[in-house]
Amino acid sequence: MKNKLGLRVFDMINIHATLVKIMDKGVLLIGKSGTGKSDVALRLIMDKNALLVADDRVNIKVCNDGLIGSSPDEIRGKLEVRNVGIVEIEYTENTKIDLCVELVNDRNKLERMPLPKYEEILGVSIPKIELYPFDCSTIHKIIQKISGKII
Repeated sequence: MKNKLGLRVFDMINIHATLVKIMDKGVLLIGKSGTGKSDVALRLIMDKNALLVADDRVNIKVCNDGLIGSSPDEIRGKLEVRNVGIVEIEYTENTKIDLCVELVNDRNKLERMPLPKYEEILGVSIPKIELYPFDCSTIHKIIQKISGKII
């Protein structure tokens, strides 16, 4: 199937995740419930001028060998802030997904110097890093990764 621009478009899936756009890059935050996806997104938004794309549920489709993420209509522009409630926040409609960040609550499961990892979604592999969500440096590690400054 092709869209109006003649680009190849496939079926869409909806996953439990959060997606933000920062420095013109899409960062998909994945992890079990309660691992801090919305918290990391809030810190990226408040401290690094990221834009929310979707919180809690992300629609993902393949478009020309890349992944595009967007929010379901009913939660667009809404972010869950634990212990505060649902807040309305500035958002963007969609973004290409450039990096997957898997949030892990057990630091012992993280490698100090990991080899490159990838997450495959709908047959497309995207770079992936695993991070502990509640370190002060978590958002800075994400920025370093998407800026391409890691050797």
